[in-house]
Amino acid sequence: DYQAMVAQLEHQFRLGKLSVQGLWFYCQPMVRPMQALSVVVKKASASRIIGSAVLNLLQSQAKVMAGDHVVRSLLEKMSQCASQAYLKILERWVYEGVIDDPYGEFFISENKLLQKESLTQDYDAQYWQQRYSLKEDIPSFLANAAETILTTGKYLNVMRECGHSIQVPVAENLKLTMVGSNRRPIECIKAAYEFASGALLNLIKEKYDLMGKLRSIKHYLLLDQGDFLVHFMDIAREELVKKPEEISVEKLQSLLDLALRSTAAVADPCHEDLTCCMEQMTLVKRLSTLKDLQISQISSGVELEEPVNIIGLETFSLSFRVQWPVSLVISRKALTKYQLIFQFLFHCKHVNRQLCGAWQLHQGLRKPDMQGIVISVSSLLCRNMLKFISSLLHYLTFEVIEPSWHIMHNRLQTAKSIDEVIEHHDFFLDKCLRECLLLSPVLLKKLEKMKLLCLQYASAVHWLITDTGGVTTDDSDVYNYSNLKLRTQSQKQNEGSENRSVIRSILKFEREFNNELRSLGPILSSGSHVEPYLTHLAQWLLGVGKN
Repeated sequence: DYQAMVAQLEHQFRLGKLSVQGLWFYCQPMVRPMQALSVVVKKASASRIIGSAVLNLLQSQAKVMAGDHVVRSLLEKMSQCASQAYLKILERWVYEGVIDDPYGEFFISENKLLQKESLTQDYDAQYWQQRYSLKEDIPSFLANAAETILTTGKYLNVMRECGHSIQVPVAENLKLTMVGSNRRPIECIKAAYEFASGALLNLIKEKYDLMGKLRSIKHYLLLDQGDFLVHFMDIAREELVKKPEEISVEKLQSLLDLALRSTAAVADPCHEDLTCCMEQMTLVKRLSTLKDLQISQISSGVELEEPVNIIGLETFSLSFRVQWPVSLVISRKALTKYQLIFQFLFHCKHVNRQLCGAWQLHQGLRKPDMQGIVISVSSLLCRNMLKFISSLLHYLTFEVIEPSWHIMHNRLQTAKSIDEVIEHHDFFLDKCLRECLLLSPVLLKKLEKMKLLCLQYASAVHWLITDTGGVTTDDSDVYNYSNLKLRTQSQKQNEGSENRSVIRSILKFEREFNNELRSLGPILSSGSHVEPYLTHLAQWLLGVGKN
């Protein structure tokens, strides 16, 4: 247009018809466009802008000149032409998951320092959130679709990282660079997102068997399939009662493998991914170090006490080997949350087993009709403790974990993207942590104290009861019992004194246990307004000692 104007002026000049007034007249059509271009160039130069900012500047100036059709048309045409190079970068990202941006003009940045391996190693790994991120300058015509564009390329990039050379199928007339000014690129981007999302989800679900791995983790770390655990606790007991630093992890691993091969777990194709480990700290200490967990407000300011003498049973945990891209869902953070729940359940199982051993001792003493007042008192306390820990385990497994798992499972079946899968999985874990009382220091402290009382009682009951006359469950003791009448009067008096001492010890355990149980009531009642699930827990626990 400018050159046409110059040619027209030259022609008029050669004809001798060009005057100053004519010159001004012929220049008028180019004055405003050149002035507008001058403004654009000066603003771009002054701010040293590139990429998205240039496109936004052209579009904003076009809006400013909305009243001047000629200038507006010129700026819109410039904006459209300048967008073509930009759209080529965008096209490779949303169709191939590749950033081809040699001059750093694209609105998505890549942090190459973040590697996918960190997902399985670092609790605070930010690979999925920060490997690719949005810059501040985004073209205004793509602003509403920026998150979709970012996510689409991320999905395609994951598949490329898995060795799948995948590209969004697109017709020639749907390419972003072929989109005219009368058609917005949002439709193309949406179609690319739907393809990438579905392809990645199918890849992780079908080829990498995400649901199968989640089920295996549920079997082992949430104790859904407990036969292997019973066998493992039997054969590993001698090792687990040692101090953590004295325990051989390699020996525990071989015992775990033996337990898995000897039970129904051997049919699980993922059982070889299960490993054991000894944590550096107990459950209570680990909870206090994880600052991102949302601790219950009703429990803020409460410090949990560490046990003085720690044994392997309190720091033992299981882990699970996870490979890319399943590690997007089952990350180090997710596995840590599974391990926290496992440690709590595992210790409850240990307490339950110890109390069951004590109960069997009482039942053995009943057979030869030895249930004097000592056995009766101790038997009642043992039954209440056993009922308490069994009720707690039932609540944790059947009232919290199982229904929450089914809800998550159903949601995962209808999820449309891997981000939805991650969101549902994280929600499941956080819900289990909260309702298993691990995020409530007041209740956790109370339960840990009651479990400690149960363990102390189960440990003491063996020598307390057997010391009341050398009583055990041997057949020879039946013979000894039948000859009790032959004992001297002084022996009988000594036995009576011992019985009274034993009864006092048992009654002391009973008082402490009942006091702790009664003190749970006000805590559960006050917390149920904020956490409704505590009402259900109270129904299970507070009825233990009423009979």
